[in-house]
Amino acid sequence: MPDIAPMPQQAEVTDSVADLPEFAVEISGLTKTYPGFKHAPPKEALKDISLSIPRGCIFGLLGPNGAGKSTLINILAGLTIKTSGEARVWGYEVAEQPRMARSAIGVVPQELNLDAFFTPRDLLELQAGLYGVPKRERITDELLAAVDLTEQEGAYARTMSGGMRRRLMVAKAMVHNPPVLVLDEPTAGVDVELRRSLWAYVRRLNAAGTTILLTTHYLEEAEELCDQIAIINHGQLVALDRKDNLLRRLDNKQVTVTVANDLAEVPDNLKTQGWQLTAPRQLTLSYQPSLGSIGQLLLSVQVNGLGITDLTTRETALEDIFLQLTSRR
Repeated sequence: MPDIAPMPQQAEVTDSVADLPEFAVEISGLTKTYPGFKHAPPKEALKDISLSIPRGCIFGLLGPNGAGKSTLINILAGLTIKTSGEARVWGYEVAEQPRMARSAIGVVPQELNLDAFFTPRDLLELQAGLYGVPKRERITDELLAAVDLTEQEGAYARTMSGGMRRRLMVAKAMVHNPPVLVLDEPTAGVDVELRRSLWAYVRRLNAAGTTILLTTHYLEEAEELCDQIAIINHGQLVALDRKDNLLRRLDNKQVTVTVANDLAEVPDNLKTQGWQLTAPRQLTLSYQPSLGSIGQLLLSVQVNGLGITDLTTRETALEDIFLQLTSRR
């Protein structure tokens, strides 16, 4: 896809660079409680959530199904009324300044909710009109070019591929040029090639100045794209940190060595260290780097007369962090 065309900042959202907020989204003590149905008790979907999303970053919001991610997004978008706490988008409190808060955010939902008989151009023009963007200020041509749909601008949405419709959904969320864009499971159900293409597009969009809030069940996607990550579970915030700091939380690494000859079993002194025979010529060990160097571990293999022909290591992945934090409850 081509580079994103420059998009002028709307004066309604901010007047100058000096007015830009430090945080694109600020949430403090946010709680949402749904009333119980019949004899069921009330359900607390969000429990005292506090977090800040720095302007210009790609921020990952992770959590298992039912954790509260959609509730949080819907509150930011003005679709759900919070029970208590504060939620600000681009400095505007969503309950006290709803019009300004909504003008500062665009949401790309997981579902492809496009009118099958609208063309991309018609759809973007209609959406811009709904947001009250004057015709002279609309950026329909720039958006079509940005998502590589200029050639399809007159085609019905029902004739477009899934990838095209997914990109059109992003353009639809950007018609009012919001500084904050929420991508809710943007690559759910798409193939690997399209996923990579969307990743590249998200990076270019972020480089153009848009703050991205990404929810995803693909942990490799969050690990690839995000600068900072929050993990919520059962409505509570269980982690909030830079991605690199999160990955350092688990003091765990795996090393696999390939030896020159077949082994029938693990030598006794290696068994006590925790080495396992994963193939006739392959030994694997999970260890804590803080408790010993890899050089010492390899030396313990070599003292058994085993020649090492290959070595691989596996670092802690975001999936390990996610499973550890969400399985505690």
